[in-house]
Amino acid sequence: MRRRRPGQPHRSARAGRSSTRVGFRTGGFRSGPVARHGGPVTGSPNRRAVVVGAGITGLTCAIRLLERGWSVRVLSDAPVEGTTSHLAAAVWFPTRAGPRDRVLDWGRRTFTELAAQARAGVPGVVMRESLALYRSEPEEPWWAAAVDGLRPARADELPPGYRFGLRFAVPLVEMPVHLPWLAAELERRGGTHETRRVASLAEAGRGADVVVHCSGLGARTLAGDASVIPVRGRIVRVPNPGLTLSVRDEQHPDGRAYVHPRADDCILGGTLDEDEWDATPDPAASAAIVRRCTDIVPALRDTEILEHVAGLRPARPEVRLEMEPATADRPPVIHDYGHGGSGITLGWGCADDVAALADRVT
Repeated sequence: MRRRRPGQPHRSARAGRSSTRVGFRTGGFRSGPVARHGGPVTGSPNRRAVVVGAGITGLTCAIRLLERGWSVRVLSDAPVEGTTSHLAAAVWFPTRAGPRDRVLDWGRRTFTELAAQARAGVPGVVMRESLALYRSEPEEPWWAAAVDGLRPARADELPPGYRFGLRFAVPLVEMPVHLPWLAAELERRGGTHETRRVASLAEAGRGADVVVHCSGLGARTLAGDASVIPVRGRIVRVPNPGLTLSVRDEQHPDGRAYVHPRADDCILGGTLDEDEWDATPDPAASAAIVRRCTDIVPALRDTEILEHVAGLRPARPEVRLEMEPATADRPPVIHDYGHGGSGITLGWGCADDVAALADRVT
């Protein structure tokens, strides 16, 4: 592994690693203000927040706001099981998101939070040993400062045909388990979730002190942001034959290839299809994914396809995380969308910043 050239700034992020303190108690996790005060912070009727969106971005923001004493109501046009997040392979790995300096900071803080959740046994969250494969000797990845234990892979750890790889451990989140748990945690802490169409941010914000906007692709309409585009991701679900190592090849000549073992199955991927709105499953594309993944994990040869699905990642040139001031017809709006394929990678770090912005409102 070649070290990056001098002058690259990303190493400085490691120095701040210990600034996020995470504690846990029976029945749910606590962090930040909750940990410092020694108990759960319940929502206050005097500070009212509405979160638009119930994917990983919206739910993490809602939890952080509840921890800071906000009364929180989540609005979404689909239940958590109907979100793009629910389909995600959900392994910590920055994908199609910028800018790099902010992504590194958000990603580092999210890594720390998820690693603590894995240690505490939060449902669906585990640390997974990972192997990234390369066709030529790689430089140190720009995100290296966010992870621990990054090292070159040994020759005996590489599949046939590969000479280079990197080993590291990252959080893996089994979304069909974790998202419903997060939604239940929201309600346990006093938040509410209403499934209905949101006509506008002004309509959503009636009676609230702040709106947190996490609608993903919905930002094209709700925020008038034409820079948000779908990046279609196709994945295949197959039985887990006993695998415990996540493997990926982002440079496979036929397209991306990754294999992420979960408790009872494996998620195989994938694609990054820019500006594609069609989420119809494609058997030919699924077969191609399986072929690529068999190249990197030969044990999957002749595997059975249990399911193949497609999701639309909400991408834009850079993640939008900022607050717009109040107008005559709505309260202040904090935007948090455009994470591309990095929702699980950036969620908690972004939620920290959203909650800090919200505290400026009152």
